[in-house]
Amino acid sequence: MSQMILRTDAPARPGFRVNGWPWLLPALLLLLWYVAAREGWMPEQILPAPSVVADTALSLLSGDLLAQWGFSLQHLALGLLLGATAGTLLGALFGLVPAAAQRVEPLFYALAQIPTLGWIPLFMVLFGIDNGLKLAVIVKTTVVPMTINTQQAVAGVPLTLSEAARVMNFSRWQRLRWLVIPASLPGWFTGLRLALSQAWVSLIVVELLASSEGIGYLMVWGRQLFQLDIVFVTIAVVGLSGMLMEWAANRACARLVFWPQPAAGRLAWKPQASWRALQLPLVLLALWQLASSWGWIDGALFSSPLAVAARFMQGALSGELTAAMLASLGRAFVGGALGIAGGLLCGLLLALRPRAGQIFTPTLNVLRHIALFAWLPLLTAWVGNDNGGKIVFIALASFFPMFFSTLQAVLQRNPQLDEVARVLRLGEVARLRRVILPGAAPGIFAGLRLALIYAWLGNIGAEYFMSSGVGIGSLMINAQQLLDMPTILCGMVLVGITGAALDKAGRLLEMRATRWRQQEQL
Repeated sequence: MSQMILRTDAPARPGFRVNGWPWLLPALLLLLWYVAAREGWMPEQILPAPSVVADTALSLLSGDLLAQWGFSLQHLALGLLLGATAGTLLGALFGLVPAAAQRVEPLFYALAQIPTLGWIPLFMVLFGIDNGLKLAVIVKTTVVPMTINTQQAVAGVPLTLSEAARVMNFSRWQRLRWLVIPASLPGWFTGLRLALSQAWVSLIVVELLASSEGIGYLMVWGRQLFQLDIVFVTIAVVGLSGMLMEWAANRACARLVFWPQPAAGRLAWKPQASWRALQLPLVLLALWQLASSWGWIDGALFSSPLAVAARFMQGALSGELTAAMLASLGRAFVGGALGIAGGLLCGLLLALRPRAGQIFTPTLNVLRHIALFAWLPLLTAWVGNDNGGKIVFIALASFFPMFFSTLQAVLQRNPQLDEVARVLRLGEVARLRRVILPGAAPGIFAGLRLALIYAWLGNIGAEYFMSSGVGIGSLMINAQQLLDMPTILCGMVLVGITGAALDKAGRLLEMRATRWRQQEQL
């Protein structure tokens, strides 16, 4: 009788392995920085040595850094609390009461098209440059994503759960507590994460532009004294703060939302265009005009609609507004094209070359957490305040959304497509053209839409901080200093319309380039 002997390999000893590839690029950059500072490739005022930055960091830690950081976090927490509360209530109203949504939602979305940067000159006139300005900007920034995501979450509660609530004879309070709130919590947390990141960026913008305290103020103070070691330290603090906020929000979501999420069963309700949507805007415009005509509001602080329309016509006929818009659009196009092209190429390269991705992606992911406008003091010192500096900043603004969208879209493509490419023996170029790009097209075009918006916002922000030259942002910030409210309101409308048009153009381009997706859905 034969015997069968089974042999098993001894289990591998547990070990601790460290992947050193993500640390390669930071180490090389630090070495290059050290050599450049030691050899004097750049003046010390422009590129301080790493040791100087480290000494400054220790000095600031025992000095004013923690206090200024605390001021920023206090304003962020209060504004986020107020904005999240208002956005949650407004989104719940839109989601639960369709009649209210039909009348109020179109006006809300029209105002939401104006980015937060477009509101800053108006808020500076209305609230001054003290803490009221910071709270107003943070609340406005927070309300929009909280309202939109809460509304979509509430209106998208699965029908099966609603039917179960009716069968069990839930009261309104029970339905709200046991059905609507748990089912809407994931979407609500999505809005909270977006609101937190956008509020942090907006706070940095305000502190850079007009503030006497906060981490952004400390950054500007270092830039004005040409002590870029302070700027380096504050940029690091801004980046670490962004990473900690994202980690805390993700941990809170994972801890509070621990049940499996049902698949979406229906589309959230969308308001249809009707005469009811025009009722509230027309009534508000009429009241605004009457209040201005009868002197109920100060015309110097809030001009009438007719005064704004007259300023728009005067600026269009004289060419002032036209020249400003053309200059801004041209600058946004050049910088956006550079950033989008760079983001697309880098995203494709790092997704298709795993080793390169291991080296570069972690560093870029860390840099992504640094609030965009925190780079402005450093860029103005290195590149200057002229048109070139603005274009570099716009390119940086549009690079990151395009890069990460492309990277994720290519990495998450269907693996079966790669099998088809290998079976067909497609070359690398043919595989990229016929398999990878079509499969990643939805994510790439989502990044393109974001990059277009970020290019426009980056242009407005650059014109605020580098107000020399022609541009709609420069025109608005100069009008704020003169209390020229008609010009500020005209600029707000133009900025909002342009942002909406860019988003619409991105969607149309996506639909045209991915017609095959629509054919598959038929």
